[in-house]
Order: sequence, then structure tokens, then C-alpha cells
Amino acid sequence: MIVNGKELSIDDLKTESPVALIEHFELDPRAVALERNGAILPRSEWDRQRLADADRIEIIRFVGGG
Repeated sequence: MIVNGKELSIDDLKTESPVALIEHFELDPRAVALERNGAILPRSEWDRQRLADADRIEIIRFVGGG
């Protein structure tokens, strides 16, 4: 799978879930959004979805500022 433009093997994750992807990068799930194959993946679906090797994922991080 491609994550933010870089290849990542699904085998590097604990499970094939989006939650495991967020944990792999040690991100706060409350501060990110996931785009999967061009569509936003609702947070309510993260536990039920399974990622695949062919997926293209973008992790969007929310940054505060002024």
C-alpha cells in the first residue's frame, strides 16, 4: 500500500485496520483524518474496514495555529 506517497507493507501493521495504521505511525487518532483511494474514510468505519495492499492512503494531520 502507499501511505502519503511512500510504500508500506500491510505486514508491518498489527492488523489490517486503519486503527493499526494510525498506531504504527504513533499518531493521535483525534488529530488525523484518513483518505483511502481518494475518499475520506469516516472515523466511525475505522474499526470495521480492512486495508489492502492496493490501497492508496493519505493521512491528514490537523495542526493548530494562529
